[in-house]
Amino acid sequence: QVMLVESGGGLVQPGGSLRLSCAASGFTLGYYAIGWFRQAPHDERELIATLTINGLADYKSSVKGRFAATRDNAKNTTYLQMNNLKSGDTALYYCNFLPNAGTWGPGTQVTVSS
Repeated sequence: QVMLVESGGGLVQPGGSLRLSCAASGFTLGYYAIGWFRQAPHDERELIATLTINGLADYKSSVKGRFAATRDNAKNTTYLQMNNLKSGDTALYYCNFLPNAGTWGPGTQVTVSS
């Protein structure tokens, strides 16, 4: 069964850091481009980072310079390192295939609050 499961979220103070993980099962993650997405309350889901098969990353302007997406194909996992977190980063975070998303995983909640 093809699955993507996100983890690593939590409550963090403004300026703090978190590292999210997205573990793939049922397929070889290294064959696919991956996107990191987030959905804040009352907002639509948005794409914030893209990661090519070769590990090249690109970012939405609001997170560029603070977030870094990487992949470890040996572990069948992709990561999102988030630094200097702001209250506006509070959202449910997901990973999925690019360009065509598959079934969405449960996501992992990130809450940035003092």
